[in-house]
Amino acid sequence: MAELIFQKNNIGLGKRKEAIARVFLIPGEGNLIINKVSGNKYLQYNDTYLGMIWAPLKALNLEKQFDIVTLVQGGGLTGQAQSIQLGVARQLCRMDEQNRPILKPYGFLTRDSRIKERKKYGLRKARKAPQYSKR
Repeated sequence: MAELIFQKNNIGLGKRKEAIARVFLIPGEGNLIINKVSGNKYLQYNDTYLGMIWAPLKALNLEKQFDIVTLVQGGGLTGQAQSIQLGVARQLCRMDEQNRPILKPYGFLTRDSRIKERKKYGLRKARKAPQYSKR
């Protein structure tokens, strides 16, 4: 049974900044597991992050019908939570194409492509210059 769940065609892939999340939706009672740890514990009991992850399921009134199991790597907690949200929304659309017009206006299917700007030579960061001294 577990082999069927974790197949490539059942993955909702979400990305944000440096974070990459592979999301699996399993019929269940509304549990969240991130990297084999309880979702509440992993996200440090932050209601903002938890609400962000459950938002696509709440928009479809499915929050108590699926368990979310994710493998996430890279980035910080905010980027990881946003990447999981995108993965959940994409997986819901893959399961039923009728979900797409409902999720699209909320912006759940839009990949936020903003990433960190690269550091330039002669500068301390991407745009921060060393202090200028006139004399």
